[in-house]
Amino acid sequence: MPSRLQHVPLLAEIRPESLLAEGVRGLILDLDNTLLGFGASAPSPENQAWVAAARGAGLEIVLLSNNFGPRVSEIAAGLGLHGIPNALKPLPLGFLRAKRALGMRAREVVVIGDQLFTDVLGATLCGMRAILVEPIEDRDFPLTRIFRRLERLVLPERRA
Repeated sequence: MPSRLQHVPLLAEIRPESLLAEGVRGLILDLDNTLLGFGASAPSPENQAWVAAARGAGLEIVLLSNNFGPRVSEIAAGLGLHGIPNALKPLPLGFLRAKRALGMRAREVVVIGDQLFTDVLGATLCGMRAILVEPIEDRDFPLTRIFRRLERLVLPERRA
């Protein structure tokens, strides 16, 4: 695994102050099963509070999702964030668009997501650090379920 990968159980366990102390100024945040449960229309109150705390600490955040435009836009707007839909992760284009929206260098940005073969791989391809969180729930897209099985081969400590 890349040395630039950190693994934590929950989004709420990531401390914005620690990221800032490491020189991080921006976050690219995955949507489904990272910020909110699969198919949910809004993040939990705990994750909404985490986003507010991260922004209040001075971190800029962009949502990046393979999901469709209207859903991503609605959730992003509800949190006061910029959202990039149809990202085609792990391909670099979406990650580079998000980094450009943040106006930061790759070393100043951390990608937070629940999937090794989309979020972490895309971050790595773009020279960014990644934090892998456990998925919020077990429900997923069919293709994602296949990737989850492969993830367990690479990271057997994963709960997913």
